[in-house]
Amino acid sequence: MRFISADWIFPLFKDPIKNGVVQISELGEIIEVFSSKDRLSFKQIEVYNGIICPGFINAHCHLELSHLHNLYNKGSDFIDFIKIVKKRDLFSKDQIYKSIRNAENQMIKNGIVAVGDICNTSDTIDQKKKANLQYRNLLEVFQVNNEKVEETVNKAKLLKSQFVSENLNVNIVPHSSYSVTPKLMSRIKDMLSEESSIFSIHMQETIYEKKLFKDKTGPLKDWLISIDADPTIWESFTSPLHSISQINSNNILLVHNTYKEKKCNSNYYYCTCPNSNLLLGSKLPNYNLFDIERLCVGTDSLASNDKLSVLDELLTIQSNSNFSLETLLKIASKNGAKALNFNKLGTFEKGMIPGINLLQNIKNFELTEESKVVKLL
Repeated sequence: MRFISADWIFPLFKDPIKNGVVQISELGEIIEVFSSKDRLSFKQIEVYNGIICPGFINAHCHLELSHLHNLYNKGSDFIDFIKIVKKRDLFSKDQIYKSIRNAENQMIKNGIVAVGDICNTSDTIDQKKKANLQYRNLLEVFQVNNEKVEETVNKAKLLKSQFVSENLNVNIVPHSSYSVTPKLMSRIKDMLSEESSIFSIHMQETIYEKKLFKDKTGPLKDWLISIDADPTIWESFTSPLHSISQINSNNILLVHNTYKEKKCNSNYYYCTCPNSNLLLGSKLPNYNLFDIERLCVGTDSLASNDKLSVLDELLTIQSNSNFSLETLLKIASKNGAKALNFNKLGTFEKGMIPGINLLQNIKNFELTEESKVVKLL
């Protein structure tokens, strides 16, 4: 049994508590949150300077791309980034596995307790079997040719079986609105009803998506034509969001939303990856458009980010919004847990096993460049 206290406790299901105490079991389960130390023996309590909050949820990552770190030149075109990703198989398995291990260790050190991880291969399975972190494995499919849809589905099901055989959860999801045909999107919808209802998709990540669906023009269309993509991809819909209108799930997670222009639909969860956006030479979304109860945060991959740190992402969001510290911490913990159905994570409510982070060097309830996270549990 441990009793942990700090200058402030942010339980994220009720108001912050000055000098509060969190009681946890040997297994890390929340037993009680006390509003003061008065009822407890001071000798029992671990007291820290800073703020205590639940462990972070990295709602969007590509762990298997960690070996592509530093290959992309900042400010290059998004199409150039796609070309970098296509080099993923030019590395040895030893290099890939080592990068995966190092990336996971980095996330643990940075207070992350769970990850929404995009998978295109089985490369991360051995690491995930160790259960160092909790994962929602989102098996991502691409296919722009209708004649190859069933082949793509069969390959996805085969890969899924590799995860399932190791008792790892997995959901088959599309990469984006522009990289799957309407026929494949329909097949994904059918498979969604057969498994967990979590659905994730890259959405409005670049200005090219809007041009493709609304204006039927632009570099993305040119690229798709160059790879013999089926024109139903852009002819069938008037917007990227229109392409998923047939999907029925309580856990639809739209990732990036960089070029979103309207207030967000409360039926969806939204994930922002600000530092990845900036590295890719893009802009940040207008955070005033989001329902702050349904916004979460991801690091994206080391192929498009300098590090896997939710705290660093929060600092960027803070600099580009009017969000309070409590709102930022909900984005980092509670909202991601809800979006990805991590039912025991995200808050300090009784019975939860959320992990505990200590945030230090916070000034006037604002993050600073000196702020850091220390994982306590």
